[in-house]
Amino acid sequence: MSIESRQQQIDEVIAAEGLDALIVTDLINVRYLCGYVGSNGVLVIAPGRRVLLTDSRYMADARERTRGVEVVQAGRDLMDRLADVVGSGRVGFEAEQVSVARQGRFAARLSSVELVPTTGLVEGLRVIKESEEIAAIRTAAGIADVAYGALMDDGFAGRTEAQVAWDLEGLMRAAGAEGASFDIIVASGAHGALPHAVPRPVPVQANSLVVVDMGARVDGYASDCTRTFATGPLPPDLEEAYRVCLDAQRAALAACRPGVHTGDLDAVARGIISDAGLGERFGHGLGHGVGLDIHERPWLRQEGGEVLQTGMVVTIEPGIYLDGIGGVRIEDQVVITDDGCEVLTGITTDLINTSA
Repeated sequence: MSIESRQQQIDEVIAAEGLDALIVTDLINVRYLCGYVGSNGVLVIAPGRRVLLTDSRYMADARERTRGVEVVQAGRDLMDRLADVVGSGRVGFEAEQVSVARQGRFAARLSSVELVPTTGLVEGLRVIKESEEIAAIRTAAGIADVAYGALMDDGFAGRTEAQVAWDLEGLMRAAGAEGASFDIIVASGAHGALPHAVPRPVPVQANSLVVVDMGARVDGYASDCTRTFATGPLPPDLEEAYRVCLDAQRAALAACRPGVHTGDLDAVARGIISDAGLGERFGHGLGHGVGLDIHERPWLRQEGGEVLQTGMVVTIEPGIYLDGIGGVRIEDQVVITDDGCEVLTGITTDLINTSA
């Protein structure tokens, strides 16, 4: 991917902010800007110099993987070499990623500079995905589709929620994923009314709905897809919840295009669910951006303040949660195109009845 062009872009952002340097500590942002994949690194970007600080464990790999940076070995907390590479003047740091304690260590080491808190400088570049990024996400979505296909073939019979989740991750790894892009959700019966339910060591419930939310990771990029399955005949309230949620999801997909305000897109789905008398059962936003991070800009929610642009990758995932009864969420991952959106997830959203 075009690491060098990203570095040129962040140079321009730093200059526009009136900074002499930027200390990048968010490891996702560090990876985005130079390719580093270790767990301990700080990237310092200044005019004419880009330095990655890491410790001895990652030196060899960092030199091999990174581009456009000088790799410098530092102590475990990386502070001992920071002053050597930062220089002087106004130096920005990522305020949302730096604890008060770490800011204090920065100040102690950089007593001759003006530390300036910044927000979202690198994240702003990450919002629009490059073609290579979209290709990685598309591959990740295809791998998740393989796992979903196996689940539809095999059903849930004889397995607990936790076993299903474990098996799904194994299927994705076998298909080429680096792993799951987040902790897989498998929630049956009343447990499905929890949007972020944790799979339990209990059998999947029959004659109810099962919410399955998962994704794969490829080259660091994540996919995200939720499907809700039936495990036998459903009570009328769950049948109705599924129908309304699917109508809302399809309407939002149809309205998803460049120039649409994220809050307005949320309102498309939310209006359908509210008109069915279930508005209070849809408590989260319509969706979110996905890339190197599973949750990133733009945010598709009622108070969302962004406008969709070509190249954004977002989820469309309305949900309806009936306390004590069950839940439904239907989620597709899409890339915004010049004239609409391309759905990257390929598994049908029609209600599939599987065995439990």
